[in-house]
Amino acid sequence: MRRIRSACTAVSALTMFAAAACSPEAEAPPAPVTPSPETAGTPAPPVSYACESGQSVTVGYSDTATAQLTYKGQSYTLRTVQSASGARYAGSGLEWWSATRDGSESATLSRLGPNEDVGVAVLERCSRPSSGPVAPGPVPGPQPAPGGVLPVAAPCLGPQLRLSADGGDAGAGNRVSILGVQNVGAQACSLTGYPTVVLQDRQGRNLTAIRADQTLGSYFRQGQTPSPVELAPQGKAFFDIAWNVVPNEGNGETSCPSATRIRMTAPGDSSPVSLAQTFTPCGGRIRVSPFRPVAEPTPEPAPAAST
Repeated sequence: MRRIRSACTAVSALTMFAAAACSPEAEAPPAPVTPSPETAGTPAPPVSYACESGQSVTVGYSDTATAQLTYKGQSYTLRTVQSASGARYAGSGLEWWSATRDGSESATLSRLGPNEDVGVAVLERCSRPSSGPVAPGPVPGPQPAPGGVLPVAAPCLGPQLRLSADGGDAGAGNRVSILGVQNVGAQACSLTGYPTVVLQDRQGRNLTAIRADQTLGSYFRQGQTPSPVELAPQGKAFFDIAWNVVPNEGNGETSCPSATRIRMTAPGDSSPVSLAQTFTPCGGRIRVSPFRPVAEPTPEPAPAAST
C-alpha cells in the first residue's frame, strides 16, 4: 500500500511539473536585447578630381565640416571656411575651393598665404562630372567672403562677361596692365577672388611655361584680401596683370616669350573670355591681382614731411 501511495505521489509531482512547464508564467524570459544604436549616415566615398597638370586630387568628406584631401601621395585635413559661393575648405597650408556649374564640378587647390586664411598661389585646377558621389559639404549659398562682405548676386559666368584693356603702367623693367571685366548680361552678378589667367601665343597655344601667381592686393595697393565685387548689367570689375620685361640671365634666359592673347576664367566657372594683347613676360611668371571695383585705387596720401 505504501509503494502504491509513493508511486501516486511521484505521478502527481510529475503531473504538476508538466503543467507548470506548459504555463505561460513559467516560460523562460527572452534573452536581453541590446538596443542597436541608430545607424549613422554613411560618409560619402572619396571622390577623385582630374587636374590640368595631369595630377589628381582625391577628397573624402567625412562630415559637413571636414575634407580629407590627398595630393601627390600626401594627406591633408582641411576644415570648412566661409566663401562667397561653392564649398571652400582650408588647413594644413592648403585651400580647396569647389563649385558646380552645368553638370561639372570644378575646383582649385591653392597654397595659403602667411595668414593661413586666403589662397595666394594656385597649385592645381581640377574638375569632375557632378553626376558622381555628392560631397556632404555645406550647401552652396551666399556667405561672407574673405573680407566680410556678403554678395547679393549670383557668381558671374563666362557667357555674360567681356574682357577689355583699361590702362596700365610701366617703369624699371616692370609692366602692368589693368583689365576690365564687364557684365554684358541682363542680370547682376558678382566676382570674388582671383581670375584664372592663361596666356597664349600667336598660334593659339597655351604658354604653359609661364605661371600665373596670385598676389594680395593690386599692383597699386598691396596686401588687400579678396572681397566680392557686384556687377550690375554693363558694370565692370577690374584686375591687374603685372610682369617683368628684363630677361633673367641668371637662369639662362636671353629672350622672353611673346604672348598675343589673354584668356580669363571667372572663379568656379569653366567658360573663358579672351582679349588680344601682345606683350613679352620674362622670368616665367606673371602676377595676378584679385578683382576690385575700380580701375586704379586712389593712392594712399603721402605722410607729412617731418620738420
